[in-house]
Amino acid sequence: MRSVKFLIAAGAASLLSSAACAADMAIAAPPPAYYPPPVEDFGGWYLRGDIGMTNTRGKFFAPAYNDASTLSFSQLGHEFTSGTSFGLGVGYQFNGWFRADVTGEFRSKVHFSGTDFANIAGLGPIADTYSAGYTSWVGMANIYADLGTWWCITPFVGVGLGGAFNQISGLTDFGAIPSPGVGSVNAAVYFANAAETKANFAWAAHAGLAYKVNQNFTVELAYRYLDLGTAITGGGSTFDGTRSTRAFEFHDLTSHDIKLGVRWTCCDVPPPAPLIRKG
Repeated sequence: MRSVKFLIAAGAASLLSSAACAADMAIAAPPPAYYPPPVEDFGGWYLRGDIGMTNTRGKFFAPAYNDASTLSFSQLGHEFTSGTSFGLGVGYQFNGWFRADVTGEFRSKVHFSGTDFANIAGLGPIADTYSAGYTSWVGMANIYADLGTWWCITPFVGVGLGGAFNQISGLTDFGAIPSPGVGSVNAAVYFANAAETKANFAWAAHAGLAYKVNQNFTVELAYRYLDLGTAITGGGSTFDGTRSTRAFEFHDLTSHDIKLGVRWTCCDVPPPAPLIRKG
């Protein structure tokens, strides 16, 4: 009986000693939390294509008639029809905020028409109606600021600098002299026989929205104000064959364009591999 009590007491003492040792042991720290590395903002090269509607405006001058005999000259109703633009380009997305591209664009032929009234000494008042075709090629270097993205839509603004090559072709000038008691009498027809191309400095301002369809494909809808400079006609002749080297001029040519474009990111730049240290 005494031996049984001794064994029970020894077992209880052993349990108490184990519990005391366990209480004295330090609790192991939890494993450190690992967070994924932040996604770094890297860009890449992209190709772009654009199609747009053009709305050209400008001032028309007829210096071919600006000699000592011209007493007064006024303009009415000069306008261009709407046209279409087609562009291609290559660019680079620096990060989520800035990108730049270089573009080339053809602007399809639009029709110019207008009416002038002049009072010429010895000839009396004369009304002139004009008709011509206008085309241009435009090359631009553009830079854009992307203003943040919401639901895959990114508003942006930008500016561009470059050159415009403006061509006037097929200009005709039909003049009619009002004669007392007779009515209008055909006076002269002037033909600009040769198309003339003039190179100009050009600049643009952009604003629009970009929709990111996927990682590599983006669609843009944009407005652009484009300053195209000036244009002139080539030499011509009157209805009776008289040659003239004086040109008709178009000044302050501008255009309000609406463009639909696509961008394809073809060469993403991968982020650098993480640095791993041992020990």
